[in-house]
Amino acid sequence: MQYTPLGRTGVTVSRLCMGTMTFGREADDATSAALYRAAREAGITFFDCANLYANGRSEEILGRLIADERDDLVITSKVGMPLEGDDPNRQGLSRRHIMDQVERSLRRLGTDRLDVYFCHRDDAATPMDESLRAMDDLVRHGKVRYVGVSNWPAWHTARGLGICGRAGLAPIHVIQPMYSLIKRTAEIEILPHARAEGLGVVTYSPLGGGVLTGKYLARGKPKRARLTEHEMYARRYADRTYHRIAKTFCTHAEEAGVHPATLAVAWVMAHPAVTAPIVGARTVEQLAPSLAAAEYAMTADAWSALSALTPPVPVATDRDEERQESYT
Repeated sequence: MQYTPLGRTGVTVSRLCMGTMTFGREADDATSAALYRAAREAGITFFDCANLYANGRSEEILGRLIADERDDLVITSKVGMPLEGDDPNRQGLSRRHIMDQVERSLRRLGTDRLDVYFCHRDDAATPMDESLRAMDDLVRHGKVRYVGVSNWPAWHTARGLGICGRAGLAPIHVIQPMYSLIKRTAEIEILPHARAEGLGVVTYSPLGGGVLTGKYLARGKPKRARLTEHEMYARRYADRTYHRIAKTFCTHAEEAGVHPATLAVAWVMAHPAVTAPIVGARTVEQLAPSLAAAEYAMTADAWSALSALTPPVPVATDRDEERQESYT
């Protein structure tokens, strides 16, 4: 396993981050424990969670698993997505909700602090300065070490950094965007902005919801899979172009003698703005090829060849003649 700085925090993390969204949902307690052990044996020190996952069970399970080695790990959670129940206030980034949910997350995780606490998505109903002041209070009280944002466009993050700078608030240090070979919008502005500001970048869905593994290419979709069990993922990856790209991508992987999941995660890791892709799975066997990406050497030529499988990523200014490769 390789290790790298998390933006400008001064904290060092593994080049892969273990996602725990399946804990307590597709993975029962025993399977979650096995996934955790496999991640630790691979050298992962970075674990991502959220209050939303399995309605809090993911945090509870992760909390039990990290109990004996909490100080050796970097643990994140998130707030903002709608939670189960009829209370309309169980969502968003209001001060009320942030303050309530951080306490619940800390209890479930059995810890006194979160290393990174993400605003899980933007909240148009709450002024951004209210949300960021609440996060600043959590940092000042020692309950959160660093502030993060997930699913924010670059201009929201830039605006947030400006608010923090003017008001003397704890700045945004880490972002969590979606990024894979078939979902490359982050390359337009999110990743360049992160590099310019020295932000840590923890990306999610490097396998494109499993599309890049080729599992959906065979006749008859798998019964237990994201796109067949969850309408949200089915809509997200409904474009047949993604599946055509996956077919060619899997051919490249076969010719290279590597599992498609390994190649997909390694491609994301190779982007110079990316700190750590989040990997996750339902079983240890499913997780193994993603963990193998940590040891896979992605060359500049290989990265470019794989990138060429997708349509050119738009240039933010529309000046296509100024397009530059993202790989360094």
